Amino acid sequence: MATVLDSHFLALTAIVTVVYQSLFFVVTALLKFDKVTDFAGSTNFVIIALLTLILRGTWHFRQVILTVLVLIWGVRLALFLLMRILKWGEDRRFDEMRSNLGKLAIFWTFQAVWVWTVSLPVTVVNASNRDPPLQAQDVVGWIMWFLGFLVEAVADQQKLNFKNSPENRGKWCNIGLWSYSRHPNYFGEILLWWGIFVASTPVLEGSEWLVILGPIFLTLLLLFVSGIPLLEESADKKYSNVASYRTYKRTTSPLILLPPSVYGNLPLWVKTSFLFEFPLYSRNLPDEGVN
Repeated sequence: MATVLDSHFLALTAIVTVVYQSLFFVVTALLKFDKVTDFAGSTNFVIIALLTLILRGTWHFRQVILTVLVLIWGVRLALFLLMRILKWGEDRRFDEMRSNLGKLAIFWTFQAVWVWTVSLPVTVVNASNRDPPLQAQDVVGWIMWFLGFLVEAVADQQKLNFKNSPENRGKWCNIGLWSYSRHPNYFGEILLWWGIFVASTPVLEGSEWLVILGPIFLTLLLLFVSGIPLLEESADKKYSNVASYRTYKRTTSPLILLPPSVYGNLPLWVKTSFLFEFPLYSRNLPDEGVN
């Protein structure tokens, strides 16, 4: 078993991830400094991709491309989130954790699991000696990554500009891509990591296909745990008594980019079954749900 783990760099990347996240956990716990949390997560992806590429040393074109894609995504996100938190101040996610070492440890442990699991497609591709010719899956995956990266980057910048404008104080972001999705940045992130997986498939054999757990884990995490549910709950508590907010929520897709004129006229069962409009996203609306 150890040989299998080492041959795919699974044990190595797990150890590196645990050590890296533990260092930042110690900084956060001792100094009550939580501004480096997202930076630690994003840069960990970059470290894993570069480390596995260099250690294998085969430098196959597919390996280099996927590593570069992860590097571009990780560096962009790390710098963006770091600059944002330095400007905005404390991370509100940690309001209940700063004085609770147990909760803080659980968060950092979960972040380590997130990084290691989502990185699986790149880790296994970089560990492989196989180098099949470029296939349609490669191109499709790269296109998915590019579209997802573009959506996430644009959405992040649009929301930052919106929040930085004094005239928008106390308002929810509903401009640009945010008028087509309530969480376009998450849609972009999910799309680009599924693209990484698709581009990795020409190399995969047998049990290596289990790397699909990476994008599945990310999707479930954002849909049901730390992504959309928390933000929907926060927004509902702030704006649920505002009629225009309820209209925005009713006519705007929670994830996939869709015109409000289309999404708003769809029946609830279609939204729930195919477009991720789950009941938990509206449980904090006092007067009405999403119709």
